[in-house]
Amino acid sequence: MIRFLTASLVLTVVACGSQQSPPPIDPPPSAPPAVADSRPPILFVGTSITAGLGLDPADAFPALIQLKVDSAGLDYSVTNAGVSGETSAGALRRTDWLFRQDTPSVLVLETGANDGLRGQDPDSLEANIRAILLRASELRPKPRLVLVGMEAPPNLGQNYTTRFREVYRRVAGETGAAFVPFLLEGVAGVDSLNQGDGIHPTREGHHVIAETLWSVLRPVLLER
Repeated sequence: MIRFLTASLVLTVVACGSQQSPPPIDPPPSAPPAVADSRPPILFVGTSITAGLGLDPADAFPALIQLKVDSAGLDYSVTNAGVSGETSAGALRRTDWLFRQDTPSVLVLETGANDGLRGQDPDSLEANIRAILLRASELRPKPRLVLVGMEAPPNLGQNYTTRFREVYRRVAGETGAAFVPFLLEGVAGVDSLNQGDGIHPTREGHHVIAETLWSVLRPVLLER
């Protein structure tokens, strides 16, 4: 079969030798190069809640905030840097790398939920959050800061939950960060707004979260 194809090809070439070669076929047009988003970035650093665990990323609250930003005619681009299972120490370790990728115009920090689930010392949580916000404050231009508060599980005792809660308010006051007292306000403990694990919000829960955050974030964006 191979010999037959070779012989046929030779005959065809010989027979067409006196004719002009067919014009070359133009290569298909290449896709246009991606255009970098030049809008000032809003960087969301967070846990599985920010990442939208169990959902399409388009249904997570950072994506919903992008829709609100666009609807309000504000010129910002949202970056979701949520990582499932991450503690405040993990967020601190990757902060410098994140800031090197693209200096944020606004930093929204949501961390500590996994610290609370593991019963880690609130003093360590406080040190990590403060370090992240201080590193952000050293960037030029300096970004606006938004700190998102979380609550510790009640089974760890009243003293622990009180210390945990106070960390966020104290650090926000010291760093000048805009403050969201509790990201899961109106969502935590509501079965219909949480997935089967009772921890991670549903799509509808993320809409409630977006409204809670937007009430604090929108004035920050308008200031800039």
